[in-house]
Amino acid sequence: MLHDTIRKVTDRIIARSEGPRGDHLGRMRAAAAEGPARAHLSCSGQAHAYAAAGPDQDALATKSAGNLGIVTAYNDMLSAHQPFERFPDLIRTAARAAGGTAQVAGGVPAMCDGVTQGTPSMDLSLFSRDVIALAAGVALSHNVFDSTVYLGVCDKIVPGLIIAAQSFGHLPAVFLPAGPMTSGLPNDEKAKIRQQFAAGEVDRAALMNAEMGAYHGPGTCTFYGTANTNQMLMEFMGLHLPGASFVNPNTPLRDALTIAGAKRALEISHLGNAYTPVCDVLDEKAFVNGIVGLNATGGSTNLLIHLVAMARAGGIILDWQDFSDLADVTPLLARVYPNGLADVNHFHAAGGLGFMIGELLRGGLLHEDVRTVLGDGLDRYTCEPKLKDDTVSWEAGAGETLNDRILRPVSDPFQATGGLKRLAGTLGNAVTKISAVAEEHRFIEAPVRVFHTQEAVKAAYQAGAFEQDVVVVVRFQGPKANGMPELHSLTPVLANLQARGLKVALVTDGRMSGASGKVLSAIHVCPEAVDAGPIARLQDGDILRVDATNGKIEIVTEGVLDRAPVTADLSSNAFGVGRDMFANFRANVGSADTGASSL
Repeated sequence: MLHDTIRKVTDRIIARSEGPRGDHLGRMRAAAAEGPARAHLSCSGQAHAYAAAGPDQDALATKSAGNLGIVTAYNDMLSAHQPFERFPDLIRTAARAAGGTAQVAGGVPAMCDGVTQGTPSMDLSLFSRDVIALAAGVALSHNVFDSTVYLGVCDKIVPGLIIAAQSFGHLPAVFLPAGPMTSGLPNDEKAKIRQQFAAGEVDRAALMNAEMGAYHGPGTCTFYGTANTNQMLMEFMGLHLPGASFVNPNTPLRDALTIAGAKRALEISHLGNAYTPVCDVLDEKAFVNGIVGLNATGGSTNLLIHLVAMARAGGIILDWQDFSDLADVTPLLARVYPNGLADVNHFHAAGGLGFMIGELLRGGLLHEDVRTVLGDGLDRYTCEPKLKDDTVSWEAGAGETLNDRILRPVSDPFQATGGLKRLAGTLGNAVTKISAVAEEHRFIEAPVRVFHTQEAVKAAYQAGAFEQDVVVVVRFQGPKANGMPELHSLTPVLANLQARGLKVALVTDGRMSGASGKVLSAIHVCPEAVDAGPIARLQDGDILRVDATNGKIEIVTEGVLDRAPVTADLSSNAFGVGRDMFANFRANVGSADTGASSL
């Protein structure tokens, strides 16, 4: 039996989205009715598209076999995307074996917040999602493809690719992950050394040695941040093959899953026997399933922005109250760093997403009656892939957790509710991730210290300015101000203050990333400071109450809202590392609670 709250939230999303969703599906049905698009191209147009296809030229020009469009985020500077170098050849070979063809339609940028953290380059990070969507749209605009496969992993890449896939929603879409790197230095040890460096207790050589020990090979970072949350979502929402998310790169099973995904993408094209356009996979139920997965795993706060934007691209309107209401009835079933000591490889070994999906289905917390790239029904995703004679087959997954310190059943969760919470009150709307925050740290009422940059916070810390309980407010960090960079580099500073016995919280109109950890953080504050939101009226010493348990964020000091909002000189945000080219994005971006989209 489906849980009543799951049903009610789904029903209100369907009702709220009726108009735009109907318009989107109408456009997709009309596009599908035109049949394979390349048939409508001129002979000259087709010749241009097939000229470099080598052994596939004849099949493209004279046969009606399906043609896969590959959109790839490959680069060899980022560990998560380096494995994609080999994927096009694997996909082309698989397509030929199935009687079809495959071409790389185009590439999209892949930006790593781990590289750009704490630098001006982070001001481009959120906007890169929309650039990725635009680039994928250009790649597919040649209209010579019957189905698509998307190669992407990290923070903004998968959301951007989903937005593009929705624009071409009449085409099937299979997402092929690269997998996480093998386990290195444990994440908690790395975090400890970061805190020691922030406190001046170890030198930079020790810090560098720890970082290289953690990030040591090809694949996605092994902590449960935005990149791995993306992979979870693709499985919960039916766009991966079952069990594909957390298989390590460059292994026989990883290659076999890539081959199987390419073959399946052809089978579900208009020319196959199981036509499954992505617009029919990504419906309201799929997004609810994704939000449940986000809560059950204690996933990244970034998805409270990205999922809203991803859904809107398909005419589905989500709001943060949907996330919060679903969190209230979704138990936390996983402890993966930063919510625990395990990494995603340990999580996968303990039973992984297959076990979790099975538990949530049995608990009535997921919609089973959905379409996926493998067929009807989410129950297929309780199975795990096995390699037999170089071919993937699926068998029943773990019926019980293999490590209850990492993964638990619905009957015995780590906590009764999910890891995310909407905050509302006189400061506006915000969100918080509490799955890694101890209960005694989920409430604070204390004076604020107001800053306009994270560098200023660090300088105040180094000067010994924090000697009492404090709410650190970092404003003018929203999408319109500077592109809403992550402020994750503040984590060691705030964690050190908390370790001293102070009550500490961060309040910001910026982001805190998928690595949000043990310090209470009220993020994505709307309206942002640039829009003269209440956060722009705060002064040092004002009392602010942040109550994550009850979902409140209140200004206790009287008269604050009667003040004129503070303004800031943001001219330094406009130039350097390409920021001058993004002026139109800053000028036209929407608020965080509507997806922070500039499209």
